[in-house]
Amino acid sequence: MLRGGTSCANRRRVRGQATANPKPDRGDVALHRTDAHLIARSCKEPHVFAALYDRHYRAIAGFLHRRVEHALADELAAETFLQAFAARERYDTTRADARPWLYGIAANLLRRHHRSEQRRLRAYARAVDPSRVSSFDEVDARLDAVAAQGALANVLLALGPGERDVLLLHAWAELRYEQIAEALGIPVGTVRSRLNRARRVACELLGGCDAAAALLGERETVDGRVGSLVRHPRAGVVSATLTRP
Repeated sequence: MLRGGTSCANRRRVRGQATANPKPDRGDVALHRTDAHLIARSCKEPHVFAALYDRHYRAIAGFLHRRVEHALADELAAETFLQAFAARERYDTTRADARPWLYGIAANLLRRHHRSEQRRLRAYARAVDPSRVSSFDEVDARLDAVAAQGALANVLLALGPGERDVLLLHAWAELRYEQIAEALGIPVGTVRSRLNRARRVACELLGGCDAAAALLGERETVDGRVGSLVRHPRAGVVSATLTRP
């Protein structure tokens, strides 16, 4: 199995759809091409879709691996690209970046496995009392990781599926408000309200907004993006722990 991606069997299944009659220049197809260009071209030359797969599958699979157990994540990552390939002729090619489209497919597939995600989060939540997240400087790095994973899991468990999707697409996938709206098929105003509620829940559960900001790694920027959980020093520990239990 490829680290952080789909299994070899699933990757072959996806590639089999997109690389029938491969062309010799497939390795150079993606050079200086937008996602929209690749998708449009793949309607007539299906092998070109493999370049889109190569460009984005690790990010999509990584997002799924953080949310459900690994075998299921592999299946959902493969299914995301199979569905995208099947729907490529309906893609809006005025949208150069296909990430919101792909994350939207992945999020929709995840909704069918809500119970699996809940079980995973409950297992992490049982690992530690979330109040321990306030003592990062008093324990070693390993205990920090355990405390942080429990705290994050408790926050995510307290959110509804829609709020959880918005928060994680914002923090883990690093999508902007309008991209999340595109991915989930909801208004930008709904994205803002769901994200605000998710922040309020985090503040309540973690004993204050400073602790919530530290755990979520939030650094609001002018383009409406928050800092990634992966890039934040403490939240990076959370992400690594949830990704590799």
